[in-house]
Parts: sequence; structure tokens; C-alpha cells
Amino acid sequence: MAKIRVGRVSEQIKKELSQIIQMELKDPRIGFITVTGVETTSDLSQAKIYLSVLGSEEQKEATLQALARGTGFLRSELGKRMKLRHTPVLLFKFDSSIEYGSRIEALLDNINNGNDAR
Repeated sequence: MAKIRVGRVSEQIKKELSQIIQMELKDPRIGFITVTGVETTSDLSQAKIYLSVLGSEEQKEATLQALARGTGFLRSELGKRMKLRHTPVLLFKFDSSIEYGSRIEALLDNINNGNDAR
């Protein structure tokens, strides 16, 4: 039963955070961000937020720094929108699975194009 609740809370955090980041966070360093996933501990004390950011490595680092500075605002807004006793500590991490998938797809296309040429 507890795992089901943690999953529902994680999905709600994902939905609310993506809305807050896109609509209410006014930092120019933040580019195009997609919240790809949220992993919450079983006691709901911490939440790892996985992000996908378009841009160069410098833009990604600037975005991560901007989110780190805005963590207090994000937590307070999340606490207002979700009726939890304690708002979890937010830890932001990059999700490289989309880039990895694109790289694998490009490699497979190169292999297939190489076989077609023969």
C-alpha cells in the first residue's frame, strides 16, 4: 500500500514541478526543461527530480545552478499546491536517457545505411 502512495505522490510532484518551473520561475538561465521523472524515498523526505535540458553543457550547468538557487521557492510552491505534512527536499539530476537513446538510434541508422550500400 505504501508503494502505491509513494508512486502517486511522485507523479503529482512531477506534474506540479513542471508547471511551476515553466509558468512561475522567472530565471533567465533556465532554458527549455522537461521533468522526465521523480523518484521519492519511502518516507517522502527526499525527491530526486530527473530533468532533460536542451542546449550545450554550459547551458545545462547554468540551468542546474538556477534550479539550485530556486529550490526554496520551488519547495514552498509545491507545499502550497500539495497538502503534505512535510514537503520533500528536492534534488535535481540530469536524465541522459533521451540523449543516450538518440545516440543509439543514430548508430543503428549508420549500421543500416552501411548494409544498404553493399
